[in-house]
Amino acid sequence: MSGFFALTSDEVTSLERENQREVRRLAGECAVILENDGALPLKDDERKAALYGNGARHTVKGGTGSGDMNARENINVEQGLAAAGFDVLGGEWLDRFDAEVSKAEKEYMESVEREMDERGVPVHMVLFERPFEAPEVPLIERKEDARTAIYVLSRNSGEGKDRECRKGDYLLTDREIQNLKFLAENYEKTILLLNVGGVIDTAPVREMKGINAVVLMGQLGNIGGLVAGDVLTGKTCPCGKLTDTWAKDYYDYPSSRTFSHNNGNVDDEYYTEDIFVGYRYFNVHRIEPAYCFGYGKSYTQFEIKAEVFSVENAGEDKRITLETAVTNIGKEYAGREVVQVYYTAPEGELSKPYQELAAFAKTRLLKPGETQRLTVEFMRSDMASYSTKDAAWVLEPGEYMIRFGADSSSTSTAGTVTVEEKTVTRQLTNCLTESLSGQKTGSLQRPVLEDKYPQRILTLKDVKEGNADVKDLAAQLTAEEMAELCVGIERRTDNGTQVVGNAATLVPGAAGQTSSVLLGERGIFPLILADGPAGLRLQPHFKATEEGEVLPGGEVFGMDRMPFPESTPETAEDYYQYCTAIPIATTLAQSWDVELLERMGEIVGREMRQYHVHLWLAPGMNIHRNPLCGRNFEYYSEDPLLSGKCAAAATRGVQSLGGQGTTLKHFAANNQEDNRMFTNAHISERALREIYLKGFEIAVKESHPYSIMTSYNLINGIHTANHYGLLQTVARDEWGFDGVVMTDWCTSQDTGYMGLTSDKYPWSSSEWCIKAGNDLQMPGCQENVEDIVNGVKSGEIITLGDLQFCTCNLLRVMVRCM
Repeated sequence: MSGFFALTSDEVTSLERENQREVRRLAGECAVILENDGALPLKDDERKAALYGNGARHTVKGGTGSGDMNARENINVEQGLAAAGFDVLGGEWLDRFDAEVSKAEKEYMESVEREMDERGVPVHMVLFERPFEAPEVPLIERKEDARTAIYVLSRNSGEGKDRECRKGDYLLTDREIQNLKFLAENYEKTILLLNVGGVIDTAPVREMKGINAVVLMGQLGNIGGLVAGDVLTGKTCPCGKLTDTWAKDYYDYPSSRTFSHNNGNVDDEYYTEDIFVGYRYFNVHRIEPAYCFGYGKSYTQFEIKAEVFSVENAGEDKRITLETAVTNIGKEYAGREVVQVYYTAPEGELSKPYQELAAFAKTRLLKPGETQRLTVEFMRSDMASYSTKDAAWVLEPGEYMIRFGADSSSTSTAGTVTVEEKTVTRQLTNCLTESLSGQKTGSLQRPVLEDKYPQRILTLKDVKEGNADVKDLAAQLTAEEMAELCVGIERRTDNGTQVVGNAATLVPGAAGQTSSVLLGERGIFPLILADGPAGLRLQPHFKATEEGEVLPGGEVFGMDRMPFPESTPETAEDYYQYCTAIPIATTLAQSWDVELLERMGEIVGREMRQYHVHLWLAPGMNIHRNPLCGRNFEYYSEDPLLSGKCAAAATRGVQSLGGQGTTLKHFAANNQEDNRMFTNAHISERALREIYLKGFEIAVKESHPYSIMTSYNLINGIHTANHYGLLQTVARDEWGFDGVVMTDWCTSQDTGYMGLTSDKYPWSSSEWCIKAGNDLQMPGCQENVEDIVNGVKSGEIITLGDLQFCTCNLLRVMVRCM
């Protein structure tokens, strides 16, 4: 028996078909119409189009790195349009570009192999440091026999490297602008599809006459081409709204000049804009964006009216309710609208944004002339600001205006809420700007558990059945046993050849696995952890011997799937783990539809159950502080409330099936990829609580996730993985989080991961992970285990009680997975 949970047939399963149908049904609602002069949707007699652009055939399903997904197939826009009944022209131009891409890919992979050999590093280091960049597109020189032209502009990014404000990345290339001008001048209709995972510069497009429609299709997963066809023809209603502010100029963003590599300093990032991120900054400084936060057009028009505004007592708090009537006032197309509710807080001791998102709701599909009444509610305490002086969330006295609208730039006042005097809504402790030495001086001692059942050998089953507590089981374990449980099973070879993101034995391609050292005696089974957040990232095809040994080959590196060597035995068994690539997080959030995100979570959850994955390493929910962050596509928004609601919905979906859970990441302020393991984010306590932690808090309280993953970076001089104030005081004591906290991969092991070292900041400490309540160090190495055991023996930083505490957290989640 192999012990694998993979399938032994490569036939498309009913689950795959069902999940892809559901993604196709829902994903089009995430598309955002930025411009449309009536050119869309295309009528039945307009399905002859010339197709161009770097994304026409090379449609990006999602970003690179751990956020990538290994799907069975990737349906591009050309294929999607053909499936929608289009007569697609422009094949000769697309063929020319294909040839250039193939040549560039071959040269790139050859250079990667040379660099691996020269530097003696594994392939992932080179791929992360120097990702593939597609060549320049050919010049469009002749018009096809069509009235309509469709141009698909793609951009890609990924972990380990931030984007750049240069042509071919944030900016359009001269050739792209030249080609779009040719189309705009020569076709009756020119439609631009943005197959991007983040903000790009739209100035050349907005200034260009003849561009009839611009649609942000985002990155829609492996059937994105089909979804694009549905959107262009109106089969699906594109009703998305932006989750970020799209600036007219990159340098309008407050962090633009000092972000990451822009100022040459990747060691220290100073968040001088404080709480004024995204629309909060643009509003206060009266900077007009190209497209505002929450913006999105429709194939129809809507009218939103405020009908009833009320404030009622709700215990010690007050509930604010706005009842609205939303009417489709168009004449031809059905559609959905989002009611966005903001509040404007009075100025006081604390500076305030002009407005902040308080709540939102989305209508059902409304036919022309149809009206739906939507009720939007939130609590008065939700409008509180964090006062570092008071170490508390406070409502300052004055009038709080409640505003509503279809986006952040078109809000109207619905009513006011008066606060007569300064009110503390939650008294807390300032704990996020102290130094590591400050942590050491605190009272951080945890009690040592005593064995209450010395005559019995307790098992995890005893805990599950209520015959013992996790504390009772942990009390019977030795420091050595607990250290093994609290460290992942990867044991990297001396030359680092173990593949990062592939450290599980039972589910090949899964990112990690916990120890099975106590499986026989204690029934403590290994947890399987797999990457996300655009689906379940596993090795789609692998081979194994009859004894269950996984053989080389089949791993996915960049654009290539490694071949199986000729020495592979004929008796080797084939195994398959094909999963569904859902839209990236930013694209999903553009739906502003928590039910849609919950359903996407269910899709992932069903595939987790099929392949016996316990923890999905998603959702990613860091704030889009700057559009150049390489991993923004993995995250939802510049707004913490929208981010938190999306993450909570995805978590509810995954966990609705029972026995499996999500991992909120990266906790916290993971807003830079360059030098990501050693960058120190200098952030005020207020900005951390109001902007960078608030989304995590919402998700923890509303969805009870199984786990949280810390980030690579430092916050105010302390690695987040070692931050007691962040992990214990905030997450556990203030929010009530009771799951597992884990490190990001290789956080606390000096292995030359990503080729990164720092002359300024040290690596995270294994011992301080345990002290801070970081329960699981991933993917694990022997040095982690030894550091923990020796640390308990010395007692200088950690005690047996600290290790027992982390073990209990791990065991508690295992029980939830049973």
